[in-house]
Amino acid sequence: MTPDQYCQDKAAKSGSSFYYSFLFLPPPQRQAITALYAFCREVDDVVDECSDPSLAATKLEWWRGELARLFDGNPTHPVSQALQTSIKQFNLPQEHFLEIIDGMAMDLEQFSYDSFKELSLYCYRVASVVGLMAAEIFGYQNRQTLKYAHNLGMAFQLTNILRDVAEDAARGRVYIPRDEQQRFGVSQDDILNHQVTDKARKLMAFQAARARGYYQKAFDLLPEEDRYRQRSGIIMAAIYQATLDEIEKDDYRVLDQRISLTPLRKLWIAWRTARREKHRYRTWQRH
Repeated sequence: MTPDQYCQDKAAKSGSSFYYSFLFLPPPQRQAITALYAFCREVDDVVDECSDPSLAATKLEWWRGELARLFDGNPTHPVSQALQTSIKQFNLPQEHFLEIIDGMAMDLEQFSYDSFKELSLYCYRVASVVGLMAAEIFGYQNRQTLKYAHNLGMAFQLTNILRDVAEDAARGRVYIPRDEQQRFGVSQDDILNHQVTDKARKLMAFQAARARGYYQKAFDLLPEEDRYRQRSGIIMAAIYQATLDEIEKDDYRVLDQRISLTPLRKLWIAWRTARREKHRYRTWQRH
């Protein structure tokens, strides 16, 4: 199995919305974004699948060393080998990869967050930084596109937090800020014990509204001249926003179940969004 095949396999098996958004990219960009996604999966799996925090920390430290080897031109892991051409071709800095690892390391030390300001650093590291690198891979003319990418990453992570709240609680992690729990009359134990109440649903509705606000902010910042290049992010946003719609339809019962879209529906949304963006781009070109 080649390094690229390893990354492709990692992306396809995850069933992630990211995978469906990659399908409409030219081969060099698809290879680069798939390798970047595979890297994120590798370091995320270290934290999620390793029950011993000290062993997980050691593995993350290994990945920091592997990044040094990658940027020195001597990678040993298939994912790093697949990233070798991308880091030069698409200007992907080592600091961003290290920032992602720092975000994953937070999961080994911090199981809850006192405020949204505190949570924002985590979201920036594990999602916005990925968005910034994705924007480099997709290409842009206007630097404002990087602000769009930052906010879109925040929106994605906030959607993930809401969708996965029950799964995270089963691991003893709560990403809903404590001060907001208190404001809505929900305790940390209510979340950890999957207690679905009216107060909990209102708390989750508040989280969904914040995520939607970040999608709006992101698209308000996206310059029209870069929109078509950034279509993979737009496709992903369409899939994620459809997930938010389903959560809303289910009255925010995320504490006792995980809402997800079928692969067929994700593919349909991806195809429909790609088609719409192509039409929009052609119309913009004519004007």
